[in-house]
Amino acid sequence: MSGRRLLHDIDSPADLRRLPREQVEQVADELRAEILERVSQTGGHLASSLGAVELITAIHYVFDTPKDRLVLDVGHQGYPHKMLTGRRADFDQIGQPGGMSKFLRRSESEYDHFGAGHAGTSISAALGMARGKRHRGEEGLVIALIGDGAMTAGMAFEALNHAGHLKENNLVVVLNDNEMSISPNVGALSSFLSRKLSAPMVRRMKGWAKEFLSGLPGDMLHWARKAEESLKVFFSPGLLFEALNFRYVGPIQGHRMDVVLETFENVKEMIANGSGPVLVHALTEKGHGYSPAEADPLKYHGVTQFDVASGEFAPKKAAPPSYTRVFSEALIRLAAEDERIVAITAAMAPGTGLDRFQRKFPSRFYDVGIAEQHAVTFAAGLATEGMKPVAAIYSTFLQRAYDQVVHDVCLQNLDVTFALDRAGLVGADGATHQGLWDISFFRNLPNTIVMAPKDENELQHMLATAIEYPGPAALRYPRGSGVGVPLDPDIKALPIGEAELLRDGDDVVIVAIGIMVHPAMEAAQELAAQGVSAAVLNARFARPLDEARIHSLVEQCGAVVTLEEHRGAGGFGSAVLEMLARDSVVVPIRCLGVDMEMVEHGETRESVGLATADIVAAALELVRGRGGADGSA
Repeated sequence: MSGRRLLHDIDSPADLRRLPREQVEQVADELRAEILERVSQTGGHLASSLGAVELITAIHYVFDTPKDRLVLDVGHQGYPHKMLTGRRADFDQIGQPGGMSKFLRRSESEYDHFGAGHAGTSISAALGMARGKRHRGEEGLVIALIGDGAMTAGMAFEALNHAGHLKENNLVVVLNDNEMSISPNVGALSSFLSRKLSAPMVRRMKGWAKEFLSGLPGDMLHWARKAEESLKVFFSPGLLFEALNFRYVGPIQGHRMDVVLETFENVKEMIANGSGPVLVHALTEKGHGYSPAEADPLKYHGVTQFDVASGEFAPKKAAPPSYTRVFSEALIRLAAEDERIVAITAAMAPGTGLDRFQRKFPSRFYDVGIAEQHAVTFAAGLATEGMKPVAAIYSTFLQRAYDQVVHDVCLQNLDVTFALDRAGLVGADGATHQGLWDISFFRNLPNTIVMAPKDENELQHMLATAIEYPGPAALRYPRGSGVGVPLDPDIKALPIGEAELLRDGDDVVIVAIGIMVHPAMEAAQELAAQGVSAAVLNARFARPLDEARIHSLVEQCGAVVTLEEHRGAGGFGSAVLEMLARDSVVVPIRCLGVDMEMVEHGETRESVGLATADIVAAALELVRGRGGADGSA
């Protein structure tokens, strides 16, 4: 490519559509190069976006977006979409406060027709849009771009079934088949396809097709084999989707721009002729066009800064082990002593640290795919047979299985441990990934204990506590590095509901849970410098509360500040308030939590009002308001 790049003149899909067809592939090449350049500097979702460049470019070229709606599942692959819709200049601030989101957001662009951070939603949303257009008498198609990993979400098949039942004629589903979501896919779909292949007719077709395609030019046979070790993908996927009343097209080579453009143009004609819903099956490669990402797409899924030429990441600063790693290593130690312990994840083995458990205990590890609801009820079933399942699921993802947590685990008082990684603020990932509601929904459930450690050492003891407890237990812990405290060589369960007094005081008690305990201690030191004696209580448990200890300190100090990195309404502070109100205890109290209606990407404790200075200010307000340390009344 020489001279001015085509991409520099594209501020919208309309600009793209003005180009001759033969130049569209150049645009895709330029997009891939710019994504590499930008993400290497800012970090972000790389491999998924590289793998979807041709598909997204072709969709915007062939279809009339934004009149035609485009719905991306999750949004990991959305960077080429953002660049083609006028946001190239915004990439320098992606994921940062005030900057562009890593995911799609309706408020960010008229081309972001549906925002999502969880997988499996695109077909349902697209079908709703298609029916909405029909009800309003509006023209236009709706295209859902969904990865094969997201197809492991049961919701995707519920939507396919409904769309087929409705025979929706303005819906196109593009299945981006790269054989991965974030981790390698699991599931029974390939088993279903294999059973179909046992039919004698299909075996004969397979042999005929292999002989026929081997004489074709190019690497078409290679691409056919890519999806499932042989040519079976050419015949059997269509059986499934055609049974759901979709017209099946494919598989096509998803990185061959000429093939993708021609296919989408043919699909438009099919829809115009009343074909009903269409599913296009495209074979792609995650990280395509960048050899390090092709070789290790998991490593390059979500990246920090790296050198494009070498693929090497910027060296990390020395830091304590992450909470995730401490959880993983503690679980392995406990499982070595108790064969009843099994681990479950919903397509996030590396993210939850369970990849290490899998290597150590492969027969006691289960990755159920992107199916959180199944993961929870599967754990419940294991518990009924005397096993001790540990379901490690991000806080935000477990929300998808709330019904199963309530009915299948808690109401039956089954021995399931929920390890809630990424609880609290999650930085650049933003609103869809914030873990700010788990205390609220767990502390109201029967038979349940809810814990949060002040540091990584307490985490390992709480994990033992949760596993030993003969009922539902929720253990929440944050993303990122631990505090840096030494780890006890022996892991021991804590007494249920027992808080830990870290500092005594007379003027105000700061009752903190989880990672807010250390800021509470910092605040107490600053208060002492201003003549205010603050007690600090590490609550440890949001349910059950250490009611006796809290009552004693409230009576002693006469003022209370509660702290949590969680939504204020309904959280830990609310639990303390409810207890004091029930017992007719009236004292000045401030509950500090996350009170923002929606927490955007890049938010920190300082920006949401949970900095040490905020704790000090709240305590001083209470103490001085009743004629405290400075003598004013």
